This record gives sequence, C-alpha cells and structure tokens, in this order.
Amino acid sequence: MRDFLQPSGQGRAVPASTPSSDVVRTGVSEPYRRGRSSDARRGSSGAGTPALATLAGVAALCCAVSSPAQAAEQVSNEELLRLVKQQAVEIQALKRRLAAVEAHEQSAPAAAPVAPASAVAAAAPPAPPVDTQAQVQSAIAAYRSDELALAQARTGGGSGASWGKGGEAGPVFSSDDGFFTFKPDGRLLVDFTGTRGSAYPTRNINGSQIDQARLGGEGSIGPLGYHVEADFAGNKVSLRQAYLTYTTTIFGESSKFYLGNFLKDLGTEGGTEQARTPFMLRNAAVTVGEPVNSYFGLGGQWKIFGENWHYSLSVSGNAPSSSITGSSSDSVAYVTRAHWNPLKGDDGFLHVGAWYYDEQISSGVTSINNTPAIALDYNANLAVSASSIADPTRDHASGYELGGVYRSFWVMSEYARRVIDSGSGDSVSRHGSSLAAGWLLTGEKPGFSSRTGDWNGIRVNDPVTSGGWGAFELAARVDHYDFTGAPRGGKGLSYTAGLNWYLNDWSRLMFNYIRWYTDNQVGNYRGPDWGNSFGMRAQVVF
Repeated sequence: MRDFLQPSGQGRAVPASTPSSDVVRTGVSEPYRRGRSSDARRGSSGAGTPALATLAGVAALCCAVSSPAQAAEQVSNEELLRLVKQQAVEIQALKRRLAAVEAHEQSAPAAAPVAPASAVAAAAPPAPPVDTQAQVQSAIAAYRSDELALAQARTGGGSGASWGKGGEAGPVFSSDDGFFTFKPDGRLLVDFTGTRGSAYPTRNINGSQIDQARLGGEGSIGPLGYHVEADFAGNKVSLRQAYLTYTTTIFGESSKFYLGNFLKDLGTEGGTEQARTPFMLRNAAVTVGEPVNSYFGLGGQWKIFGENWHYSLSVSGNAPSSSITGSSSDSVAYVTRAHWNPLKGDDGFLHVGAWYYDEQISSGVTSINNTPAIALDYNANLAVSASSIADPTRDHASGYELGGVYRSFWVMSEYARRVIDSGSGDSVSRHGSSLAAGWLLTGEKPGFSSRTGDWNGIRVNDPVTSGGWGAFELAARVDHYDFTGAPRGGKGLSYTAGLNWYLNDWSRLMFNYIRWYTDNQVGNYRGPDWGNSFGMRAQVVF
C-alpha cells in the first residue's frame, strides 16, 4: 500500500506506475487531500475519524483497480472482461460508502467534537455531492476503457486478426507478440475474350477461361517466412509460389533470401504477379526474353533494398511443373537485376533498371519454338511465329527499363534482346520492346513501386464497397515483336488501350482493346494479317 500511494508535500496522492494510476488520480485524490487537512485541524489522534475511513476506501478502491491491470499480461481476453465486470460491481459499492463519508465531512463544523463512526454513518445524508460522484464515474469509465483497450491490443484489435493488408482481402492472424503470423491467400482471375477482323476465320473466335485460380497461405516465424500457392487453372494443378524466406540486414540494408519455387526478377512486369500488371497480357520485352525454364524457377534468390535502389541475384532450375523433371537435368538460369531512382520526391520518381540472365539449357529440350501471344491468352491462333531452333544449348538475354511516376501519371518503356545458341547451327537473336503509359483519373497514386521496381496494388480513395465510385485508370501500350534473326522468323505489332476499374484495394475489372498485326513466315497464318481483339477480366486477390 505504501508503494502505491505516497503523500507529497502538498498533501497530493502520487500513484505508482501502474496501468490503473489514472483511476486514483482522477477519482479519489481530492477527497484524500481534504481528509488530510481535517486531521491537521483535529490533531494527531484521529484513528477512528472519517478521514481514515476515506483513506481506507481509497486503498480498497486502488487495490481493486490495480489487481486486474497488473494481471492483464497473464490472463486471456475473456478473463480480463470478466474481471472488468466483477470490479465494476465492487467499485459501485465502494462509491456509495465513500460518498457517505464525503457528505458527512463537508456538512460537519470544523471545531465539532469527534463523533463515533456509527453516529456519523447514521447522520449522513443519502445523496452524495455531485462533484465526487462525477469523479468516481469518470474513474470507472477510464478503468473500463483502459482494460478493454489492453484486451483488444493483446488479441489484435479484439478479433485476433487484421484484414485487408497489402492490398489483399484476406485476414492476417498473429500471436500476441507478433512473432507468429499466418495469412490464407489466393486469387481468382476470370477472362472473357473475342477477336474480329482477321483474314483467317479460325482466328476470329470468342471464349472465356479462368486465367488463374490459386489457393495457399503465407506467414512468418520471426525472421523466417514461408509461402505456398497451388494454381488450379487450365484443368491441372501446379505449384506457383512455394518457398521459404529469411529476412535480415546486410551492409545496413534490408535483405531477403528465398529458397524454393519463386517468381524470377525479370523486368518491371516479369517480376510482377499477373494480378498486378496494368494490362491483361505481359509486355513484349518480357515475353520475348522469357527463359526456357519460364518465369518461375526452383532454387535460391537474394534481394537487397536501399533507400532508392534494389538488387537481386538468383540461381534456379525448372519449376516443379516442368514436363522434363525427373528424366534429365534441369535448365539452370542465373538471373540478376538492379534498379535505381536517380530522382525521387513526394510527387514521384524516375526509374532506371536493367536485368540479365544466362541459362544452360537441359539436354531434354530438343528444340525451342515458343510463340508468344500478341493479344490475349485465350486465342492460341493469335501469335507471332518465332521459327523453331533445334538442339539449343544455351541462351542469354539482357533487358533495360526506363520510366517513372508523377502524381497520378506513370510511363514505362522496356527493351529485351535474347540470344539462343544451338549445337547444330548458328546463334539466333530475338528482340522485344514496349512503351506504356497510364493515368489514374480519380487521383490515386500508380501501383508501381519505387522500392522493388515492379507493380503492386493501388490504394483506392473511395471504394465501391464503401459507397464510392472506386478508382479508374486509363492505360495505353505499344508492343513490338521481332524474330527475324532466325531464317523464317516472323514479326508482330500491337496497340493496346485499357480501362481498369478498381472497385477497392483487392478487386478490379479490366477492359482491353488490342489492334494487332502479324507477319508470320511459317505455320497456318502466314503473311501480313490485321485484326482487333477485346478482353475483359474480373479478379479478386485475397
């Protein structure tokens, strides 16, 4: 009790450092001060006076209030709430007794003889003074508020989970100290597409598809993390993100290590999940420069992030879904990328980046004949012929990025050159380039990240789910495909206009119109051909 209340030189009660100290200070310090002054007038022999009864009431109140607060770190949220209700009943009883003592003290003459405690209690009026009652009520309310806030803080806002972090709709569960976290996640992308105007009727087709249907989870155990996702699109199941991570500091900068199947860091769009890119199809620089073992690879990766730059280095083999896994050695790709923001301010930044990879191609790959889609994924007939390359042994590619963000505007250009070596012929080069720009009509900041150099979600100012209009983005892009480095390689060109409607931070509708041109030298669609394609995508990320 002496540790909790110490009289100061002015007769003020000084509470100890306890979460409930505000209760004593606001609720009972004034009555204690008045009781002390009465004792001074009466002399030192006041063992049975109302002032000591007041002090006893204060002590009981302090003990009742401090007990659950000191135990809050050791009990559950339900136990804290039960204690709050129990203490409220006890405080009401103490309040009535304290009010009776205060009322008698205020009405008694200063020089009156000391009366027995029983006489004081009998003569006390039933109604307490208004000021004292208000102080005690304030103390009770403050106590309840503090205990409920503590209970909610210990359980993550009262429910043990927070929702909508990172532009995704799912919950994030965490332990009391934040050491353990877990987040179920996934995404659903549904496409509707159509093509008209081609000279070849079999190219003028319509259709729909589920582009991505993923389920998984991610979490952390202190600096260790994990992420596992399975994709159910295309009538098959395949692993996408499936890796372990370790976060640390190297050279004073934040660093992250990956081990498992991860997305390679290939340019602004190659290193971005498709659910975050501003168009329904990745740009020509990325699709032309894609290595044999694709965007995902099983291996290790290191990323380090500075104030206005980042660097990554990875070594990876085939993804788990590769068709040659188990029958021959993997194709092994060594990938590195860096970006720098030479200008960066509150209104935007300038982005400069480059990437490179060198890939040793597996002996199980007998030829390379990738034909990237020029408009939309569904229409397999609408592609640029690259001409088959037999007996490939090695390929390497380099890419360059230049762009930036200014307020609600963004612009980005990319170029890639890929060289494929053959064991039975000459090396072949391929080129892809892209120039894109966008404007968020509703004033949001673009989703391009100055920290990672790739695309993230957009924070919508006025979501549809809150009664607003959401966010609208206009975007345009020009892509050029050049495979003429091969003896019978084709070329292609596309102009894309897009409208993105972000309903909230985790869902959007996309509308793309593509005016395209192909000039293939092999296959069923030879010669110049123009056409128009349109697509719509509905997506949610959780």
